[in-house]
Amino acid sequence: MDKSFACALVLAGGKGTRMHSDSPKVLKTLLGESMLYYVYKALKPALGENVFTIVGFESGQVEKAFPDMKDRFVLQEEQLGTGHALQMGWDRIKESGAEYCLVINGDTPLIQDQVVTDFLDAVKMDGADLSFMSITPDEPAAFGRVIRDKDGQVTAIVEAKDYDEAVHGPVSGEVNAGIYCLKISAVDSLLSKLTNNNKSGEYYITDLVDLAVECGMNVTAVNAGNSIDLMGINSPLELAKAESALRLRTAEKLLESGVTLHNWESVVVGPGVEIEPGAEITGPCEIYGSSKIGRGAVLQSHVRIVDSVVDSGAIIKAYSHLEEAKVGRDCMVGPYGRLRPGAVLEEESKVGNFVEVKKAVLGKGAKASHLTYLGDSEIGAGTNIGAGTITCNYDGVNKHKTVIGEGAFIGSNTALVAPVTIGKGALIGAGSTITKNVKDGDLGVARGKQVNISRASKKS
Repeated sequence: MDKSFACALVLAGGKGTRMHSDSPKVLKTLLGESMLYYVYKALKPALGENVFTIVGFESGQVEKAFPDMKDRFVLQEEQLGTGHALQMGWDRIKESGAEYCLVINGDTPLIQDQVVTDFLDAVKMDGADLSFMSITPDEPAAFGRVIRDKDGQVTAIVEAKDYDEAVHGPVSGEVNAGIYCLKISAVDSLLSKLTNNNKSGEYYITDLVDLAVECGMNVTAVNAGNSIDLMGINSPLELAKAESALRLRTAEKLLESGVTLHNWESVVVGPGVEIEPGAEITGPCEIYGSSKIGRGAVLQSHVRIVDSVVDSGAIIKAYSHLEEAKVGRDCMVGPYGRLRPGAVLEEESKVGNFVEVKKAVLGKGAKASHLTYLGDSEIGAGTNIGAGTITCNYDGVNKHKTVIGEGAFIGSNTALVAPVTIGKGALIGAGSTITKNVKDGDLGVARGKQVNISRASKKS
């Protein structure tokens, strides 16, 4: 679709009282990303960057979360309803150069780009002056009711709290989904006619339907049936249900693509994650951000991965955590391994149980099998790090680097006090505290002399 056909206005200014949160409702997360993230993602294929956002409650938090949108936020200082929000953003909408404006709530994270495209196509085909999407849910709850005449033409949308069967007739079950498409030139004259003459004392965008009908405009509704895609989120329970739906939707796509999932209902994969066919994952497991999992990689249960790369054939054992790390081909991590930002494991290297790695590179085939901390380090290929080894990288003011050459052997319970360099093929005796460089091939030992004192003469 021609991106000049329509722009979008996202309504994200509300507090969301039922969320009982000090942050804007639209920043509540599902699978590691905010509700507003999903709305932007769904709009982009059809509308590109021609998207504006109304912000209000704690607007700074929303703007900080989406710095790339900073020039496209419009502040609604008082939250006086959806109609008022539209009025606040109208000048930006007219300046966009678009023919239509899609108006959507920022709390609809299940919306998919195809739904947006299909809706805009329907509007274009019908030549509508005002159109909105409707659904027929099992429980209409607090949704605005759609009213049609005997010929099936839309005549009004009445908010649930204002609905009176004596006046409006029996409830049909069709409700407003909160997504509108407005022909800018047609609706321009209607905005000033909105009033707050209702129980909430707010300006409703839904009143535009009544006004448009009165003016003889072409008003249409595109019914999406009982579609969960258009579900709005107003409470922690609804948020949990939406996240569950997203999780299962993602899992099904992965299974269909050739990824093996065990306990698949408990595998959580964020929308920015890439997983190649042939990978095998056991739930519960969480993968977020821009993580990439290669073909044949194995993730055991209770693994958490954020913004990390796991290459083909690597095995991440149970209870391991990875954040901003890179695991090479055929590596092994865990169980209970922790890779912090900047950790890089080159192919065939191993980080075992209770090993923590931060801002360190392990060369090909290097091993730290257990009970070790490696920070700010460069570790050569084929090096063996004994249990209990610690790189002492912080002097209370600055961080310092430890360099270990290829093929070195670090004995158990060694403290390497940085800055320090251990040469290629060097051997460090167990229990040493190394403060000076060790040359290639040398043996480094730094520990107190053992003294044995007889206790035979002591009384028991």
